[in-house]
Amino acid sequence: MKIIPIETGNFKLDGGAMFGVVPKSLWQRNYPADENNMCSWALRCLLVDDGKNVLLIDTGMGDKQDEKFLGYYFLHGESTLEKSLNQNGYTFGDITHVLLTHLHFDHAGGAIKRNTNGDLVPSFPNAKYFISERQWNWANNPNNREKASFLPENILPIKESGQLELLTEEAEILPNINVRFYHGHTDGQAIPFIKADNGKTVVFMADLLPSHAHIPMPWVMAYDTRPLITLDEKKALFPEAIENNYILFFEHDIYQECATLKDTPKGPRVDKMGRLSDFVD
Repeated sequence: MKIIPIETGNFKLDGGAMFGVVPKSLWQRNYPADENNMCSWALRCLLVDDGKNVLLIDTGMGDKQDEKFLGYYFLHGESTLEKSLNQNGYTFGDITHVLLTHLHFDHAGGAIKRNTNGDLVPSFPNAKYFISERQWNWANNPNNREKASFLPENILPIKESGQLELLTEEAEILPNINVRFYHGHTDGQAIPFIKADNGKTVVFMADLLPSHAHIPMPWVMAYDTRPLITLDEKKALFPEAIENNYILFFEHDIYQECATLKDTPKGPRVDKMGRLSDFVD
C-alpha cells in the first residue's frame, strides 16, 4: 500500500480563530502569526493506493472561486492538487474513490471544477465520492455560523453527477481503511483510520486536530460548532492513540506532517514528529 501526502498549496487564517480561547501569548510560540494576526496553514490531502483502489482524502480549496473569494485567504505556495498528483504519478482520472471528511470549502473545493464550457463537474470522473450522511444533510441545510463555508458549487454537483455515496454508519469503506464520525467541529465529520503495510495506523485528523499545536486538550478552534464535544472527542481518542502508537496526520499544519503522542503529567503531548515517510516507510 502506498500512502502519499498530496500538497495543494497554503492559505492564511486568523490565529485567534484557529486557537479559540487560548491567548496569543501562548499559541504564537508554536505557531507564529504575521503582522495582521494571520497564520499560514497547509491544505494537505492524502492519497492511498492499495494496488486496486486509489483513494484521495480531501481535495483542498480548488481554484474555481473568483479572485475576491480566494483573496480573503491569501493563497500561497507552489503546490496545486493537479501538480502534486502528477508529481506522484497520478492523474485525476486515476482516482477511484474520494473521501471528503466534511464539506467546508478548504476540504471539498477541489472535488468540483469547471470544464472548458464553464460547467461544474466532478474533478475525478471515475471516482465514487464518500461523504457521511449526517454531514451531507448538515451542509445542505446550513446554520448561519457555517453557511459561508458550505458553498453549493462544491456540494450539489456531486449528487447531480451520480457519483455520491453517503456513509450512514462507521465502517470499513475500502480494505484496511475504516471511517469514524466526529461531531464537534461540524456534524458528521468522517475521520479515516488507515492500516499501513507495516501494521501501523495512520489517522487523517482533518479538523478534529488541524495541527500539532492543537494537541493540548483546551486548544480547540473557534471555528468548531460544538467545542465541548471536540474536547470530549480528543479525550476519547488520545489514550487509544497513545496505546496503539497511532500516526496522526495533519491536514493543516504547515510545519509538521504528522506526530505520535505520549502521556505526560500535563496530559497528552507530542512524542515524535516528522514526515509521514519517517513513520511508514
